[in-house]
Amino acid sequence: MTDIVRTRFAPSPTGFMHIGNLRTGLYAFLFARKHGGKFILRIEDTDQERKVEGAVEMIYRTLQKAGMSYDEGPDKDGGYGPYVQTMRMDIYKQYAEKLVELGGAYYCFCDKERLERLGDENGVHTYDKHCRNLPKEEVERRLAAGEPYVIRQKVPEGVVSEYEDMVFGKISVDSADIEDGVLLKSDGLPTYNFANVIDDHLMGITHVIRGTEYLSSTPKYNLIYDAFGWERPKYMHLPPIMKDATRKLSKRYGDANFEDFIAKGYPAEAIVNYIALLGWCPKDNREKMSMQELIEAFDTDGISKSASIFDEAKMRWMSGEYLKAMSEEEFFEASREWIERAIEGKEFDVKELASLMHTRVDILSEIPEKLKFLNEFGVYDLNMYVHQKMKVDVEVAKKAVKVAICALDGLDDWTADAIKQRVTDFAAEAGMKAGQVMFCMRIAITGAQVTPGGAIEMAVVLGKRECMRRLTFSSELLEK
Repeated sequence: MTDIVRTRFAPSPTGFMHIGNLRTGLYAFLFARKHGGKFILRIEDTDQERKVEGAVEMIYRTLQKAGMSYDEGPDKDGGYGPYVQTMRMDIYKQYAEKLVELGGAYYCFCDKERLERLGDENGVHTYDKHCRNLPKEEVERRLAAGEPYVIRQKVPEGVVSEYEDMVFGKISVDSADIEDGVLLKSDGLPTYNFANVIDDHLMGITHVIRGTEYLSSTPKYNLIYDAFGWERPKYMHLPPIMKDATRKLSKRYGDANFEDFIAKGYPAEAIVNYIALLGWCPKDNREKMSMQELIEAFDTDGISKSASIFDEAKMRWMSGEYLKAMSEEEFFEASREWIERAIEGKEFDVKELASLMHTRVDILSEIPEKLKFLNEFGVYDLNMYVHQKMKVDVEVAKKAVKVAICALDGLDDWTADAIKQRVTDFAAEAGMKAGQVMFCMRIAITGAQVTPGGAIEMAVVLGKRECMRRLTFSSELLEK
């Protein structure tokens, strides 16, 4: 086996990129980069029945958006290809037959009906090794006659298969508890387990990183390595990511996937950062980290043995931190599509709106809702004007809105400073507090209880013509 660290990410094209699956790939990427090694992409597409159209392209797209560049893969041959399992079928058959020759596997001719009869009272089917010791002559005769067969693993008897996991320590399984499982099916397709062992060995994978669901079955895979006389890889098994205290996240049930969060307006860097912390913690307990910082800090000591609970509220906070840290230009480019969608082609200053939104959203999909007042304005609940602390009610609002109209009607310098000064001066002349007028003015020009800025900012965004139209409308509404 090569001295250079080689990890792999081997997703199946059966749907969207599930968060737990992406985390596995991310840890394999971080580990390889940390140790100056190679990160390999392999497409495990032998389950053709569950293959989803466009899923392979989605895998490429996700890795690119997540910043996880691979060194070898279907479109980057590093000399270990093909990197797509359905293109390696002859390889699996060749090695299955070779394993039979080495005594690590055997031909099984049991039909479906016989296998069904092996079920116990709980419906569990465990193979009884019926074909394990068939005479060589009989096997050859039945093969020559064209009888259907599978190739099963010949698990050694009376041994304990053990290995040292990088997270969970020593794992041991008695061979008596390992079934002679199928390696090559009757249709010539390999089982997932067998294909993985063959591919990992032939691709020189030094470290296999995957979920804890494989923790107890890895000794079975190691017996295949041993039967071939191959060096075993090192293993790092990762605890699951949970939906809540009792349920795992699962793409089968439509749970969290990367592209859904991208569509909601989460920055890809924030998603990756949050996922990295689901089951791992850096020594200094930092939370917001760039990809390079994640690479430098990543180590197996920080990986937890306990499951993590996916908390979208925490990821939302992380997203907000990333958006706030963007430069004005970066945020403008990131938010432009969302703002243009919100203003529906109307003539508002997109850059000005981006500046307004920059520190006021945690995810970009909040923008259309926060800017809804730009397009939607009409009859609204007058109780929004009531504010006990500011001593405002509908009667006070009537006066305040009239003061705002008088203050702004003759104003030509439509800037934030000029609007603020003018409204403040007119409020004082009317014997009102500037805060009272500003509060009522904001509601009068937006018709909304909550807005992404104060009265002055909203007035600047709307422009004088629209602002005056709305003030007049609201004044008339208050008088009814």
